[in-house]
Amino acid sequence: MAVDIRTQGLQKPVSVAEYLFARLYEIGIRSVHGVPGDFNLVALDFLPKAKLKWVGSVNELNAAYAADGYARTNGIGALITTFGVGELSAMNGIAGSFSEHVPVVHIVGCPSTVSQRNGMLLHHTLGNGDFSVFANMSSQVTCELAKLNKPAEIADQIDNALRECWIRSRPVYLMLPTDMVEKKIEGARLDQPIDLSEPPNDPEREDYVVDVVLRYLHAAKNPVMLVDACAIRHRVLGEVRDLIEKTKLPVFVTPMGKGAIDESSPTYGGVYAGTGSQPGVAERVESSDLVLSIGALKSDFNTTGFSYRTSQLKTIDFHSTHCVVRYSEYPGVTMRGVLRKVTERVDVGKLAKQHEVTKVVNEVAENRDSSDTITQAFFWPRVGEYLKENDIVVTETGTANFGIWETKYPRGVTGVTQILWGSIGWSLPAAQGAALAAKDMGVDRRTILFVGDGSFQLTCQEVAVMIRHNLKITIFLIYNEGFTIERFIHGMEAEYNDISRWQYTEVPTVFGASDKQVRKFIVKTKHELEKLLTDKEFNEAGGLQFVELWMPKEDAPRALRITTEVAARNNAKAE
Repeated sequence: MAVDIRTQGLQKPVSVAEYLFARLYEIGIRSVHGVPGDFNLVALDFLPKAKLKWVGSVNELNAAYAADGYARTNGIGALITTFGVGELSAMNGIAGSFSEHVPVVHIVGCPSTVSQRNGMLLHHTLGNGDFSVFANMSSQVTCELAKLNKPAEIADQIDNALRECWIRSRPVYLMLPTDMVEKKIEGARLDQPIDLSEPPNDPEREDYVVDVVLRYLHAAKNPVMLVDACAIRHRVLGEVRDLIEKTKLPVFVTPMGKGAIDESSPTYGGVYAGTGSQPGVAERVESSDLVLSIGALKSDFNTTGFSYRTSQLKTIDFHSTHCVVRYSEYPGVTMRGVLRKVTERVDVGKLAKQHEVTKVVNEVAENRDSSDTITQAFFWPRVGEYLKENDIVVTETGTANFGIWETKYPRGVTGVTQILWGSIGWSLPAAQGAALAAKDMGVDRRTILFVGDGSFQLTCQEVAVMIRHNLKITIFLIYNEGFTIERFIHGMEAEYNDISRWQYTEVPTVFGASDKQVRKFIVKTKHELEKLLTDKEFNEAGGLQFVELWMPKEDAPRALRITTEVAARNNAKAE
């Protein structure tokens, strides 16, 4: 048998697929979402050797949504699709991960390098011999793109892409040709883990920024902290909590930052989102003479239509790539190092005495009335009494994303939302990914999903994947006859905001669940809801639980009403 001289010098020859999947396992991935296709099938054979579990997704869009949910819980996720038809189906989900700073590794099985060089007229192509067109599309929604075409470079490409995915907390794209899957590369490199540490700031520049921050902080009379999504995504919550613990500053979260801070903390004040905030929260944040803003993503739905009434002159912004003190920007000085040094060096004796934070929490008692109808105003505060420590709470774009602002989270709850990208239907697969991540991590956590009936219809097949993997998920399907958020933006009675009436609780049965695998409930009144939420077995959430929850068609959370009014005005604006 002929010897390949290109592999003779390798200390530990391993195939490209073995190397790639070993690295995925090393960085914490245990399950890989995706759909099989002829250009990725041989690669999939190598997953078990790396102790990776193949999820077996129902379609590529759901796979991308699920990998996103997995990453938000686990820290990083992965999916495998096939060239062209598969990767394009997944691109919406990948774009959402890019938009919201979620690290997902997207591996695309593609035609052989020979086929590509010869411009062959293959299936899944555009028929024009261009094999780069889909990668070029993906380059706009990934932070690193690597075509694994040359064995001598592949190990470096894989390691670099995974490092970038982790550090920049955004998706990466790996294009794996069929004839590269079993090529041998240096496996000895696997003895050395990938360096996932962030590059440190230049010490002098970092110290200068810290000094400036401390000067304003020590001089402030009533400073507050505002924690947003990128504090979670870029993993600085430890630094944030240390700063809170030392300074005892009042701290607020944005809707995208909900879950970042322990809401039972004496310094926690509530959710700030401009005019969508509870009045007491808005008054406290907007009257502050210094806002320490950490990881801000000031999108329209995260700020109730850009309605912040805070001044940049009174704001210090900490980001993953730079810091901004008032109007002075410091490129390349990242927040982790600055936050650590601010905590170390802050003189607590120089800080203004803080008044006790007035908590603005909607108590259920405030929203009880003589009616037995389940209203949005009643439901979301009541959910706060049902939640337990360390739950994973997933909310869909629409009523759930806005209603959850009024829900008090117990300690350790992970909030999973998609407020910036806002792709309808995302939450169901994301809940599957989040629950699977918890299972892979070996932790016993309830995963609770709140999804509207309209959104559910877009991605309902994901229930089949939940059943297949025996995941512990409780689904609250809000039955209110259509696309509520769209109704409030425009077209309350318009036909295009209506949907077909499904027998929702029968969906798990259609997808193969036995009576032992799923518990089903239809809840139409407060009395029925109370009975369910206090039921011991329901609270234990031993498997899949499906609740069809009836709410009025023209009812919506307070924050959604305010936000959609702004959205409607913005949509109507002319130049």
